[in-house]
Amino acid sequence: MTTAPDIAPMEREVLSDALGLLKDREQVAERLLESSRKHSFDPDTELDWDASWEEGKWYWPPELVSLYDTPLWKRMSEEQRMDLSRHEAASLASLGIWFEVILMQLLVRHIYDKPLTSNHVRYALTEIADECRHSMMFARLITQGGAPAYPVSRFHHNLARLLKTVSTTPGSFTATLLGEEILDWMQRLTFPDERVQTLVRGVTRIHVIEEARHVRYAREELRRQMVDCPRWEAELTRISSGEAARVFSISFVNPQVYENVGLNKQEAIAQVKASGHRKEVMQSGAKRLTDFLDEIGVLRGVGRKLWVSSGLLPK
Repeated sequence: MTTAPDIAPMEREVLSDALGLLKDREQVAERLLESSRKHSFDPDTELDWDASWEEGKWYWPPELVSLYDTPLWKRMSEEQRMDLSRHEAASLASLGIWFEVILMQLLVRHIYDKPLTSNHVRYALTEIADECRHSMMFARLITQGGAPAYPVSRFHHNLARLLKTVSTTPGSFTATLLGEEILDWMQRLTFPDERVQTLVRGVTRIHVIEEARHVRYAREELRRQMVDCPRWEAELTRISSGEAARVFSISFVNPQVYENVGLNKQEAIAQVKASGHRKEVMQSGAKRLTDFLDEIGVLRGVGRKLWVSSGLLPK
């Protein structure tokens, strides 16, 4: 599996865990606010939305398309494969919007009782503004690509409503990382890939740079919460995060994409489930996150079993 590239020394520093030591909450937020001032983007002006799509280019790297290297993939024409990449890019952008709307709600809940003039709250509000721009950027990309939006199932939509309502504070930050880190890993492979459409690369580049700060914020707070929270809260976090991982993995690509490019949906779903390559992609994308969650005590007991059943964590 290809290793995702670094962006810049500043971003490596942002994502550093500094030997796993807890850091002062206000100092972390101050540094993230400074990074936000220097490295934030307006997608409406940063990207060329009027440019035509480029002939013969993918909308998502082929190795990251769900059916890659399956028997069905080998029977598909190159044109059909590229069209599937277009629909899967729309599906992932739709999933990204869904997650970011959830994350914004979780962040607002987190800061509700916090000192409103603190750096910690100021950064949370800055992140919410980032997520608003990202959601609008993803929506515009879907529209521009001509594929439909792909919402998650009504059942998972309402299950997420329940999960975010009962979520503990550490559970909220675990969900934040789940929604950010796997897509971030894929996007780090996408934005430097010259086989991919320029607009898609531009969208993923902006998202990766700004999400680096979000990951740092969530990791620092989750580490702190797992040290300080009551035992019941830690256990509920383990279970809810495992269920969130299961929902995420099921919802990652909407099965309707297969029918929309002329494939048999049930055959495609079965081949994705049986694909060793797809399993490697998903577990590689989740590995940095699962290693971190294991280190801080989230992947234990029933929660760990749910993570394994999601396919994101090896047995």
